[in-house]
Amino acid sequence: MLDSSANRCFVCGPGNDSGLNVRFKLDDENTCHAEWTSSAEYVGYEGVTHGGILFCLLDDVMANLLFLRGEICVTAKADVRFHEPLGIDEKIKLRGHLVKRRGKLAIIEGSAVRDSDQALIASSRAHFFVQPTKDAAKRT
Repeated sequence: MLDSSANRCFVCGPGNDSGLNVRFKLDDENTCHAEWTSSAEYVGYEGVTHGGILFCLLDDVMANLLFLRGEICVTAKADVRFHEPLGIDEKIKLRGHLVKRRGKLAIIEGSAVRDSDQALIASSRAHFFVQPTKDAAKRT
């Protein structure tokens, strides 16, 4: 269970019953991943997942790369590109990868890839302001 002020985060907070309930994991110090399956609650156009939901997922896979390392960050700037529509009930694999770190600034790239055919659904490149803390995240 997440023990922090992020407990109610819409994307990953276990204390948010209306949230997406995504569980992020570090692969190493520079890469974070997760999986998520769309459902009818997140439709934009008929049969297609809303782009805002996809961007929320990308933003969180990038931010959780730092959060799971014990750092708090906020998105300063982000670009997102949608490559393919994501249908309802389709699973995606999310990945965030640290590109560059300079002091309080981290540049991270994120991707969402459809599990069934490995098609790139959406990608993002974002700048994050980072403030290291001793107890940013405690997971059990």
